Amino acid sequence: MKQQKLLINGDRLKQSLEEFASFGKTENNGVTRLALSEEDRQARNYFRSCCEALGMTVNVDDLGNMYATLVGTDREKPPVVIGSHLDSVKKGGRFDGVLGVLAGLEVVRTIVEHGVQHESSIVIVNFTNEEGARFEPSMMCSGILSGKFEKETMFAKKDTEGISFADALENVGYAGEVSHRLQQAKAFLELHIEQGPSLEREELKIGVVECVVGMVCYEVVVSGESNHAGTTPMNMRRDALFTATDKIVEAREQLQKLDDDLVYTMGRMNVVPNIHTVIPNRVVFSIEARHQDEKTIASVEQIIDRLAQSGSDEACEVSVTKLWGRDTVWFDSDIVHTLEQSVQALKYPYKKTVSGAGHDAQFIASYIPSAMVFVPSIGGKSHDEDEVTPWEDCERGVNVILDSVLTIATE
Repeated sequence: MKQQKLLINGDRLKQSLEEFASFGKTENNGVTRLALSEEDRQARNYFRSCCEALGMTVNVDDLGNMYATLVGTDREKPPVVIGSHLDSVKKGGRFDGVLGVLAGLEVVRTIVEHGVQHESSIVIVNFTNEEGARFEPSMMCSGILSGKFEKETMFAKKDTEGISFADALENVGYAGEVSHRLQQAKAFLELHIEQGPSLEREELKIGVVECVVGMVCYEVVVSGESNHAGTTPMNMRRDALFTATDKIVEAREQLQKLDDDLVYTMGRMNVVPNIHTVIPNRVVFSIEARHQDEKTIASVEQIIDRLAQSGSDEACEVSVTKLWGRDTVWFDSDIVHTLEQSVQALKYPYKKTVSGAGHDAQFIASYIPSAMVFVPSIGGKSHDEDEVTPWEDCERGVNVILDSVLTIATE
């Protein structure tokens, strides 16, 4: 007879998610739990107590990252790491980040409850300041771990009240030791809500994430000349806003021809002097685009660069500056395959997918074999108080993590 798959306790997972949602709960059933705030400190303390109740050892590194370890039978083997983050944006949801941390907690609770033997130790990690909502940038401390950011620069970052990251870390009592940093592991697994509508729209329950897509961000500056809005003939105007709108239309017409999976946004616009009686003399707007294929991103950059070379209004000057970009981060193919096998064994409807949003896993992947699992977000809602993932889908996601962890930890 085929052995039945070990499954988590869905009711217990739901209770845990509801308990953690109380730390920073908003009036509209969302969460405001900024990194290193009092609410974050309370959530950290409770997470620590939950782990210690299971016999786990909890260590904290110099960045405030927390590591709870369930020791395996072979201490020489690198651990299997599960996790995400406990901090949120302002008026965020109850699932973003915390689901990945509590997935680890429920996996360990299930293993302890059933007395499952595992060779590799299992570590649950809570990364500090993933959101970047209080201290920019996002994914700050996984970025320091992976060498993407300099610790000294990041620790000097200040919030809107002038409090530095370093001081906030000390204030909440979570400044630990550099020796506790995550240095090696057999795998890092991160469960996260999709933060998009695809899984729900396709009536799928799991997304096995193959990569975090590459992206570029540009700034376009259009320079014209101000004059009186009522007395300047149309054919004598150097209207920066008219030219800017032409450029946006031109960019959209070209970008939409590239690939159906390409997403692009003109998300920021500043108009000067922004007075209804004055012709605008300067407009600055952003163009951001995301796609997993580097050739498609290269085509995007060519289209944006050409905005400075063409246009219907030659009276205005147009300049284009690349602000930043990132390459696509492909997750470890073996770990992705293990996750896919677990989903198939559990018989959950799924697809392989990509992440348009950034996650700690993309930085950790630079030195530890990593991969992610998505569960549906109703209406694609995220970073919003209305963010909801059905409890049953949360349970399915953690079951995939559990099955994969048991496979990897016994290899």
